[in-house]
Amino acid sequence: MAPAKATSNGWRIERHGDVALELRCADAISPAASARVHAAMAALQAAALPAVEEVVPGYVGLTVLLRELPRGERERAEAEVRRVVVAAGEGGPESRARIVRVPVAYGGAAGPDLGFVAERTGLSAETVIARHAAAEYRVAFIGFLPGFPYLMGLDPALHVPRRATPRTRVPAGSVAIGGAQTGIYPVASPGGWHVIGRTAIRLFDPAAAQPSLLRAGDRVRFVPVPVGEVDAAAIEVSDA
Repeated sequence: MAPAKATSNGWRIERHGDVALELRCADAISPAASARVHAAMAALQAAALPAVEEVVPGYVGLTVLLRELPRGERERAEAEVRRVVVAAGEGGPESRARIVRVPVAYGGAAGPDLGFVAERTGLSAETVIARHAAAEYRVAFIGFLPGFPYLMGLDPALHVPRRATPRTRVPAGSVAIGGAQTGIYPVASPGGWHVIGRTAIRLFDPAAAQPSLLRAGDRVRFVPVPVGEVDAAAIEVSDA
């Protein structure tokens, strides 16, 4: 692996094997770092560099997968990636962000851990719901499972450690809290986050042109609905 390289605007770049570059703009998770990652991702996508196969964002950086190239061409491709990222600036793709309103039934069988979160935070269940639904979240990236959104913006009063014992099966559509994060399980899977609600919205459809409903940079609002209405409640998507 080549040593890290610092660019003029603070990005650190490391080569991983012959086809991957890891780019990091910060050491700690923050909205500012996430905005820089999204700006760099948008700039690389707009540049449509022939050597770039895929751009995968994270909290504080992104991985760029390159096509297999002869050494000289690979070095030129890496230089082009660095140039685009350095020029991307500090902001995120705000003008292209979407606001996605997700209907959620909180508590009861839909949210079996709501009581634990309330007890751990010292808040009533009603206050946990109100605070969780009051925030506007930003999709930092999609990961863990296909279509699983890592959402930034959880009220600090709702931060709780992950479950001591993960569940072997968390139902699809479960809205959960893990540490300082909240997210939605797109498919049934094992999981260690605290489930506080459920949505019937399908987050991942492998047959769709865009399989993941949510994408990095989207803004997400949770809309509380009665448990008997959640299956019929529709998602709302609008431009920011």
